[in-house]
Amino acid sequence: MTVAGWAYMALVFILVLGGAIPLGLYIARILSGELHFLAPVERGIYAVCGIDRDRPMRWQEYTVALLLLSVIHIVLLYAILRLQQFLPFNPQHIGPMSPRLAFNTAASFATNTNWQAYVPEAQISNGAQMFGLAVHMFISAAAGIAVAGAVMRAFTGSGLQSLGNFYVDLTRITLYLLLPVTIVAALFLVWSGSPQTFAPFATAHTLFGGSQTIAVGPMALQEAIKEFGTNGGGFVNANSAHPFENPTIWTNLLENWLLLVIGFALPITFGRMIGKPRQGFALYGAMAIILIAACIGTYAAEAQGNPLHIAAGVSATPGNMEGKEVRFGIAPSTTFNVSATGTSTGAVDSFTDSYMPLGGAIPMFMMQLGEVTPGGVGSGFYTIVIFALLSVFVAGLMVGRTPEYLGKKVQAKEIKLAMLSVLILTFFILVGGGFSLITKTGLGALANAGPHGLSEMLYAWTSATENNGSAMAGLSADNPLLDYGLGTAMLFGRFAFMIPVLAIAGSLAAKPKLPEGSGTFPTDNALFVALLIGVIIILGGLQFMPADTLGPLAEHFALFAGKTY
Repeated sequence: MTVAGWAYMALVFILVLGGAIPLGLYIARILSGELHFLAPVERGIYAVCGIDRDRPMRWQEYTVALLLLSVIHIVLLYAILRLQQFLPFNPQHIGPMSPRLAFNTAASFATNTNWQAYVPEAQISNGAQMFGLAVHMFISAAAGIAVAGAVMRAFTGSGLQSLGNFYVDLTRITLYLLLPVTIVAALFLVWSGSPQTFAPFATAHTLFGGSQTIAVGPMALQEAIKEFGTNGGGFVNANSAHPFENPTIWTNLLENWLLLVIGFALPITFGRMIGKPRQGFALYGAMAIILIAACIGTYAAEAQGNPLHIAAGVSATPGNMEGKEVRFGIAPSTTFNVSATGTSTGAVDSFTDSYMPLGGAIPMFMMQLGEVTPGGVGSGFYTIVIFALLSVFVAGLMVGRTPEYLGKKVQAKEIKLAMLSVLILTFFILVGGGFSLITKTGLGALANAGPHGLSEMLYAWTSATENNGSAMAGLSADNPLLDYGLGTAMLFGRFAFMIPVLAIAGSLAAKPKLPEGSGTFPTDNALFVALLIGVIIILGGLQFMPADTLGPLAEHFALFAGKTY
């Protein structure tokens, strides 16, 4: 571990945590309808789409609107992928995706997962990338933030019957937040060397008389929304390790900032909307503590190097560089990796399959916690609110009082729905991963045996269910079991979690807001932050420890005993 490595990590978190505060206040103005500088465009969208911007929606209507839009876009993206050979901007004449892979990909991009069981530059046309995948990156990100906004409104008053208007929220988030920042970031990426073109792939002639096809296309814009919307789907298979997607250390820093900043901004938005900034900072602090600890742990695991190399007399300096870009080094690579798995981004600038066992275990555990530190855009916020409700419930059991959170009584209905949300994720990860490992198709997809193979499969089901999208790279995921299985896990991980969350929001919104009393458990201090972190780790992550012990932890001890897989 070097001074330069520590300095890079410090710079990332200073920029992210500092930038999240003004951005969070800005998002609060978007959700409150205070911004109007794009009013003509906004009104035009409402007119064309037949949206009544003044129509309030109960939680049931909000949920139906969200699900209906998602179904429509899954069908549209599926059609684009199956028919891309007939669509424009396909200079390479790329053919249609298979039905099962098109289903997997459509489910992936509609759920903000962006799992890629294909080679993008060989199986997706430029037009399908730009007008299919990139469009869904905006929509899925905006939908997640809209749901977060609906949850925030549940705590703003007493006896509320409406959580807002989903279509208005979606439009305003896209117009005032996602598009402007994405365009500015894309321009910086173009200036730094990322392509933004619909031209055919370039052909380079080598010094030895051969030729090489180099993928180009509308990369810069997709790269920007890929990170800012915590999507993660790369234009090329190497993702952000590719010099066109991520040309320099400065673009690496920018992308790391983009993928984290909304997640940390939303608790600040929450504090502003409910008029209690300290409540938002409590959630913000819990997110930051877990993420920073994970970044330090992964950096330490990779910086110590491979014990087999050290035993053979090879220098441990600079550490385990396998699978990492030399132009970035260990600290920027591990910080990016943990940031991407602490959110639902799934982007990579190094490859987890080549990490040390503990270095790979931490990113996987970050996903297993529920993508909550700080989580995906919107989804991280409403997930940590679920854990906050569980935390006050635990505190209430300790002191024998009915739990409250921000003046709202938390009763059996909310706790049952909260646990349903958490257990849905656990079911798909453990049952899906376990079933895959007893089938020939699942075992045939693994590149490694033993605990590393278990880690590859467990990582895949964790990534899909938690809507992350990254992979350990050793898994051949394009087969019937994983295409349909992981695609289904993505849909349940997104929508079977969202629906109970919106039901909880609707229930809490309708309740009276009680004044704080002498018996109210404070939720804006260090004690609550510590309790919240404990609940996240115990309820979110501890249930996966048996599987993690058999996978990356077993591999760690085997590696020190001289055994590799």
